[in-house]
Amino acid sequence: MFRKIIPLILVLSIMASCAPTQKHDFSAITITAEEILGNPDYQAISFGAYRENTRDIQPTIPQLKDDIRLLHAMGVRVLRTYNVYLPEATNLLKAIREVRAEDPEFEMYVMLGAWIDAKNAWTDEPERIRDVDAPRNAEEIARSVELAQEFPDIVKIIAVGNEAMVHWAQEYYVEPSIILRWVRHLQDLKRQGELPESLWITTSDNFASWGGGGEEYHNEDLNDLIREVDFISMHTYPMHDTYYNPEFWGVPREEYGLSDREKVHAAMIRSRDYAIAQFESVVEYMRSLGVEKPVHIGETGWATISNEKYGPDGMRAIDEYKSGLYYQHIREWSNANNISVFYFEAFDEPWKDAGNPMGSENHFGLINLQAQAKFPIWHYVDAGVFDGLTRDGVPITKTYGGDLDSLLRDVLVPPTAAEIRAMRENE
Repeated sequence: MFRKIIPLILVLSIMASCAPTQKHDFSAITITAEEILGNPDYQAISFGAYRENTRDIQPTIPQLKDDIRLLHAMGVRVLRTYNVYLPEATNLLKAIREVRAEDPEFEMYVMLGAWIDAKNAWTDEPERIRDVDAPRNAEEIARSVELAQEFPDIVKIIAVGNEAMVHWAQEYYVEPSIILRWVRHLQDLKRQGELPESLWITTSDNFASWGGGGEEYHNEDLNDLIREVDFISMHTYPMHDTYYNPEFWGVPREEYGLSDREKVHAAMIRSRDYAIAQFESVVEYMRSLGVEKPVHIGETGWATISNEKYGPDGMRAIDEYKSGLYYQHIREWSNANNISVFYFEAFDEPWKDAGNPMGSENHFGLINLQAQAKFPIWHYVDAGVFDGLTRDGVPITKTYGGDLDSLLRDVLVPPTAAEIRAMRENE
């Protein structure tokens, strides 16, 4: 009997030595990305908390706590960040954990971004080497791994790069092979027990970069990337394309007889449909490869101020009323279809175009720097969801003092299709 037991013990010992070892404690995980994404009860938003026109001044943990409490009151439960080489992302995770310690019912999760650049990006070197990593890429990935290990109850997704593969990102874009290599690296770490199995890995990029645009993006590295990620995070910006691809934007002849308000509403419905078409083009390309997995929207939004090509002297696309219509349309569609939208973005951030305070990049937020809720979320102020909450000690009020008539006086009517053609011919 004793001699029969010995071989059994040896077999069990060998099996134990071959099994993957759990090197980290992931027992705090109670909900996964798979359960969160596509769930209308877990609204998502793109997050940055910079108050100044430089990122040299980092938001403090108390400021981050203000911000996440405001977003939580709005029903937001998932935040998207963009890099880990600055302290903001780490401090955000600490802020969430501290608020949870005060209130165990508080839920907030993070899609953690690791910034990826091509070699020589943001330097004086004349050539960007698109298929070679910038030296800092490895550090970004390593730090993202550390944060996912330290905060497994909060970090649900790692996104490798932001618009890193789209060709118009001339300063820094990389070939899909770079993103693919890092995605595979993270997937390997999951298999090795270094990261939670439930952690989802993706990259967040323009719809064209995911194969939904021209054939110049179609290659085997992209196809392999689509197979490797846990879901696709695609971007769509009808607001930008009112200038770059304005066929959907100009008022067509059959709408000339509409009132100005009706023309605006019709243009925003076309904008919604334009975004949906780009989303569907990514799904179609994915399925053409025989792949079936979730597709969500990593970014879409509508700025409220612009002195550029989208503003009064250009496509007349930007004002708070249109931003409110777009926000409403995209949320209604995405909720009805179980699609997560990381709406861009939570707060205005003046560092993005510091040399041009009226530039649109500074004004995508739903809440401005004066702690005013913009028109898309006036209803939250009316409902009292911000009662008792502040941003930097200032209660949340409405832009325009809540006067809708005053807001409507600033609404711009889109140009006609013929006017747009004339503008483009004269450029």
